[in-house]
Amino acid sequence: MELIYKGKTKNVYKLENGNYLLKFKDDVTGTDGVFDPGANEVGLTMEGSGRAAIALTQFFFEKFEEKSIPTHYINADLEEKTMEVKPAFAFGEGLEFICRYKAVGSFFRRYHKYAEEGQDLKGFVEVTIKDDAAGDPPITKDALVLLGITTAEEYDTLKRLTKEISDFIKEILAEKEIELYDIKLEFGRDKDGNIMLMDEVSGGNMRAYKKGEYVEPLSLPKLILG
Repeated sequence: MELIYKGKTKNVYKLENGNYLLKFKDDVTGTDGVFDPGANEVGLTMEGSGRAAIALTQFFFEKFEEKSIPTHYINADLEEKTMEVKPAFAFGEGLEFICRYKAVGSFFRRYHKYAEEGQDLKGFVEVTIKDDAAGDPPITKDALVLLGITTAEEYDTLKRLTKEISDFIKEILAEKEIELYDIKLEFGRDKDGNIMLMDEVSGGNMRAYKKGEYVEPLSLPKLILG
């Protein structure tokens, strides 16, 4: 395998068959030792988080397949904490689509003068550029089109998919009496330009609460998968 990219929470390898292998780590993003899915740096190491991430990601991607939601997923190996995926080409150097149901985290920190903490945001979709040095700044549809990162049509598709996928995940969590506050998704294009969900869907990129209490990322697989 050829190491292509060393990320904060996973490494990416190119396989001989042309696909890619994601190797999950036990590192999670956060600030000052506190987990934060919206942070742009590794904040702490949580033993078992890599396996937890791959277990939930496998569960959700297989659910997406049942719903004919396009993804890069092929298969996963829980023991090796790896996932084989189809090649996907990022928009620019990477975008993050965040679906927000409650005003918490970075959203509340930015807009605290106008929002109450925990305020209902009705599945508001926010887009940020993956740029650690710049603090992953939010970007608008107009700016994305102007800069040639997406077309207007692609943006509309990405926003629709973000809401559709996030609402589906929210429904699955609600069946376990878990409330989704926000979730971060990433998308790419295949070789023919078709948009598909990529990266992971796990406790490491969402905030969830049960009976008003925050659910730690490592606790989510047990609550959801049983």
